[in-house]
Amino acid sequence: MTHADWQAIWLTLKLATVTTLVLLLIGTPLAWWLARTRSIWKQPLAAIVALPLVLPPTVLGFYLLLLLGPNGPGGAITQALGLGLLPFTFAGLVVGSAIYSLPFVVQPIQNAFEAMGDRPLEVAATLRASCCDRFFTVALPLARPGLLTATVLGFAHTIGEFGVVLMIGGAIPGQTKVLSVAIYDHVETLEYANAHTLAAGMVLFAFVVLLALYSINRRQRRQI
Repeated sequence: MTHADWQAIWLTLKLATVTTLVLLLIGTPLAWWLARTRSIWKQPLAAIVALPLVLPPTVLGFYLLLLLGPNGPGGAITQALGLGLLPFTFAGLVVGSAIYSLPFVVQPIQNAFEAMGDRPLEVAATLRASCCDRFFTVALPLARPGLLTATVLGFAHTIGEFGVVLMIGGAIPGQTKVLSVAIYDHVETLEYANAHTLAAGMVLFAFVVLLALYSINRRQRRQI
C-alpha cells in the first residue's frame, strides 16, 4: 500500500471515532426523548432522524454542501462564529457523517429505552431517586446492549460511507480523502491491486462487525 493509502486508513479511523463519540453524545438524549415522550412532534422528528436511511447519500451530501457553503445559512453561522467554511475540511466530514449515521445510533438506543419499560424507573422514583439519578444509574445501565449496538453500527457505518464524504469533503490527501474514496480513486486509475487490498480489508472489517453484533445480541437474549 502507498503512503496515501495509510493516510486514508488513519483518517477514516479518526473520522469514525470522532463521529461515533459525537453521535453518542447527541443520540442518547435524543433517543431517550423519543422513547419517553408523547409529544405530537415525536413522529415528525423520528422521520427526520430516519431520513438518511432512505435518501441517496449524494442527495444528502449535495444539500449539506449548499447548507454549509458560503451562500448557505449554515455557512453564514460558521463564518460568523469564526470557524470558517466547513465543506472540504475534516470538521465538515464529521458533520456530514454524523447526520448520515444518526439513525444507526439513535434507533438501537431508543429501542433499548423502550424495552426496559416504566417499572424500573418507577421503583427508583419510590426510593427518591432524582430524574438524573434514574437516567444515569437505572436507564443507561439497562440500555447497555443498545448502546453497544449503536456504537458498533455508528462506527462501522462511518467507516464505509462514500457518497456523503465525497460530496462534502472531496478527496484531499491527508485531510478529507478517506478509505472508500481511496478505493474509488484506485479503480479510476486502474490500480486494481491496491483497490483489492483496501477492499479486502473493508470486507474483513464488515465481517468482524457483524460477528460482534451477533455476539452482543446473543448475550442480550441470554440476559433476558
